[in-house]
Amino acid sequence: MPPESEPMYKRTDYPNRRAFLESGLKSALAAAAVCAFTRIGNADEQANAAIALFDGKTLDGWIDIENSSTAFGGGDIVDLSSLAKKLTDKSDAVSAFLSDQLDDAVKTALASFSPAAAPSAPSVPGTPASDPTKALSSALAKNLSKIISGASIYDAARFQNVSLRSETQALLAQDPQGRNLVRLNRMLLEDAFPSELAKSVPIGWMVKDGVIASTGVGRGVLYTANDFGRFRLIFTMRHVSGNPDHPANILFFCTRPLPGQMPLDALGGIQFQVPKGGHWDYRPGHNDDGGAEFTGSKLSVDLHEWSRIEILADASAGTARMAVAQPIGSKAVEVLDFKDPTAGKIGPIALQMHNAGLFDEYKDITIEVNPKVDELMTLT
Repeated sequence: MPPESEPMYKRTDYPNRRAFLESGLKSALAAAAVCAFTRIGNADEQANAAIALFDGKTLDGWIDIENSSTAFGGGDIVDLSSLAKKLTDKSDAVSAFLSDQLDDAVKTALASFSPAAAPSAPSVPGTPASDPTKALSSALAKNLSKIISGASIYDAARFQNVSLRSETQALLAQDPQGRNLVRLNRMLLEDAFPSELAKSVPIGWMVKDGVIASTGVGRGVLYTANDFGRFRLIFTMRHVSGNPDHPANILFFCTRPLPGQMPLDALGGIQFQVPKGGHWDYRPGHNDDGGAEFTGSKLSVDLHEWSRIEILADASAGTARMAVAQPIGSKAVEVLDFKDPTAGKIGPIALQMHNAGLFDEYKDITIEVNPKVDELMTLT
């Protein structure tokens, strides 16, 4: 800038028309470049801003898969004595068909089953006595699940004396395949044994009072319609009740099922139990607590009070960390760390209902994709 004593412009400093236009063009280009840079910066900030995964009103953006609609659990056998007698006696065409498909060990156990049998003595002193009824129900349920996971069990002659529900007839008419075929097979057995087998309810999650709530109907997941690889997930949750009890669970690095495909149990993902910090590895070939993959210590908190959870995960590195704040607004504590480069996988994130009888609630669920800060933010 010239000294104050020197005029800003002399007569010869004024630009001619061509110079003026060239100067204006340069200024416009420079201004456009600045605006473009600003827009890029804003877009980058928006790409990294946290977005809501739950609108507080609907389950839009989420997909519900209930294992209870495609598999049997021991609790689904509501009258074991009656079912055991029908299968052993082969009292009808469906019973005869099922009996022929059962494992020899299960057939033997069914034939000798007595509902009045007392629990056997514990094999290890100081441990609870085993319950033969529960053990047999579990074994039979596994056999039934295997049967319905195969080819269609429907045969007109086999089911001619079975009263089929309208829902069963409608699904049968669709000639279903994959998961829907398994669902049909289960419904056929439910219709054939209406007093012995519980009716499955495929709706495992609902929205009530601004929260996502599990309905306790059975093992299953609610997973995101989109896939995520590197993210920061923050949400509020509480465990309402459970019978039998189990912590609430979050799954990540999951495998998305293809259309018509039977999903992997727990989507084959990595499980963080919230809020205390338990864990499980559901990857095919694992199905264990993961050992050294997980580090940390369980947090002493009240499961029934609201907790604020932060999970920072990176599929490219196979890492995930979790921090928990209780009460809400307090400084969080890191409780769990996972690391296994072979486990990282871009896929959906899921809420898991571990078993029937569980009631959990989730709200204020947000996700930041490709977070700029690679640290747990709630620790400070």
